[in-house]
Amino acid sequence: MSESKDLVATKKRFRWKLPTLKKLPSWPVLLSAALIGTFVFVWFFCRIEPGPGQIAVLIRKTGENLAPGQVIALQSGQKGIQLDVLAEGRYFKNPYTWSWTIRRILDVPAGKLGVMTRLYGDELPSGKIIAENNQRGIMQEILRPGKYRINPYAYHVALFDAININPGHVGVVTVMTGDDVLNNELPAEERNTFMVGEGLKGVSGRLLDPGTHYLNPYMYNIVAVNTQSQRFEMSGKDVINFLTLDGFSVTVEGTIEFGIERDEAAYLTHRVGDMDDIIKKLILPRARGFSRIEGSKHPAVNFIVGETRQKFQSDLENHLRAKSKGWGVDIKSVLVRKILVPDEIASINRDRELAVQDAAKYEQQIIQAKSKAELTKQEMLAIQSKEKVEADTRRIRAVIDAQQDQSVRLIAAQKELEVASLEYEAAKFQSEAIIFTADGEKDAIKAQNEAEAFVLKDRVASLGGGSNFARYTLYEKIGPQVLSVLSSDSAEGLGTIFGAFVPAKGGAR
Repeated sequence: MSESKDLVATKKRFRWKLPTLKKLPSWPVLLSAALIGTFVFVWFFCRIEPGPGQIAVLIRKTGENLAPGQVIALQSGQKGIQLDVLAEGRYFKNPYTWSWTIRRILDVPAGKLGVMTRLYGDELPSGKIIAENNQRGIMQEILRPGKYRINPYAYHVALFDAININPGHVGVVTVMTGDDVLNNELPAEERNTFMVGEGLKGVSGRLLDPGTHYLNPYMYNIVAVNTQSQRFEMSGKDVINFLTLDGFSVTVEGTIEFGIERDEAAYLTHRVGDMDDIIKKLILPRARGFSRIEGSKHPAVNFIVGETRQKFQSDLENHLRAKSKGWGVDIKSVLVRKILVPDEIASINRDRELAVQDAAKYEQQIIQAKSKAELTKQEMLAIQSKEKVEADTRRIRAVIDAQQDQSVRLIAAQKELEVASLEYEAAKFQSEAIIFTADGEKDAIKAQNEAEAFVLKDRVASLGGGSNFARYTLYEKIGPQVLSVLSSDSAEGLGTIFGAFVPAKGGAR
């Protein structure tokens, strides 16, 4: 009985587990799931993808520990920040071994330069400020404008303005790195000089031309020196005072134009100083010294007018040019604008000058009056000549017009004469034709009249006389129109008017 119960229980358990075994996934499903899981893990946990303008700094989490004081892993397999960085792109790293951080690439803008400081390596020797290979500190190389993939944990970059030398200027270079100048180690010709050679600290003879220069500011100091013409005004507190031969105090005001020679710019600025130092240490003392010496050789009156004043200006210019040439200063011109002398001397000469100027003014007025009179004369002559030319022009034009009118009228008269001649001939022919026509008409009328007269003569003759012909004609004209005639037999009355036409008794009817 118990065995059957156990068998029944075993069967039940078998029936319960059988469906469960049927629901287990097959190996393709498991493989697909493993592949998907691997893809998700690799894509989301192992992918490194720096974007445009970015870099990836790798940090190794496993491996050999860094040496004391070392901050960057320089050897393969060391833990810590790796020196090399990953550029833009897609990379895959095991997150168990690696971690990373995304940083922006270094962008040095236009007009700037970058100075790198290496943050790893050996310590610098004493007295050195520029790091060489595998040394920690400021590096000699500079970064020009552009984009750089630099590890920010290995290098620190400081930005500085580029050096711009304007036109008309040069750059004097002072080298701040190199060996110290030791006179006992230099050749005799190079000792106690203001300029240094290659590899030594100090002012270099190398000059920078106008333009943009990229130099490490920790290694070089650049001073721009103006080589264009400068004007120094000797006025105010910078005027020149000296005593003349006769003991009068004279003040000189003027302008000195000068410039710095390009090749001597470094030597001059290092030995003398800037532009104000050049004026106060070189130009002005020499001008004052020369003026005191030369001014004491002449009386005060000579500096008011005359050749002494012009000679003083020329000699001062030549003296300054000769004394400044060896210093690298080029004196271009010296202009003495005003020389002030005491009033007690200046007034006498001023009155004399005024008199001379008045005389010159009167002479000039006389010359102007003569010139004006001559000009008026020339103007009147010009007007006269103009009127004469205009009169001659009018006369010639009148003659030409008269000749032209005469020619026109002569031609017209000739044409009228020809026309009249033609009309005369035509009239002559016409009169002859009229005469011929009249003669013909006369002959025709004469012939007609003769014919009519002949006919009438024959009729009169046939009627027995003129009275009968007249009576016949009256009867012929009036008879058809007369319907009745009232008359009386008396010898008087209306009928008597026809008495002459009454036929005689026994006459013709």
